[in-house]
Amino acid sequence: MCASLARFKRPLLYLMGPLYVVAGLLHFVVPELYVQIVPPILPAPLALVYLSGLAEIGVGIGVLLPRTRQYAAWATIALLVAIFPANIYMATSGVVVAGMPGGGDPSAFGRWARLPLQGVLILWAYWYTE
Repeated sequence: MCASLARFKRPLLYLMGPLYVVAGLLHFVVPELYVQIVPPILPAPLALVYLSGLAEIGVGIGVLLPRTRQYAAWATIALLVAIFPANIYMATSGVVVAGMPGGGDPSAFGRWARLPLQGVLILWAYWYTE
């Protein structure tokens, strides 16, 4: 790893963990927001939203703890892969996502930008698998 990037590894860890915890909590605060983007082929959308919320909270806490960091980083990668179909569905289906923070439906650019962002998030999590 490049030395100039290495100095950001610890501070970014303390950003990553809370981001996942907050994202996971939002699944319980506004579950209807997430239910809308669960692909219709999947069963029990609300249960999947709650399950993914719990998983996000778990990985967010897990990466902050040295004993569980590597496992949580791998679990984060698995979670990001598992939720990728929802991002694809949101980008391609034209579903109107009601209840977005700040109001309004995300733009087409925002919907499609989420797809490569998943790759960035996977690489970020991979950084902590070592």
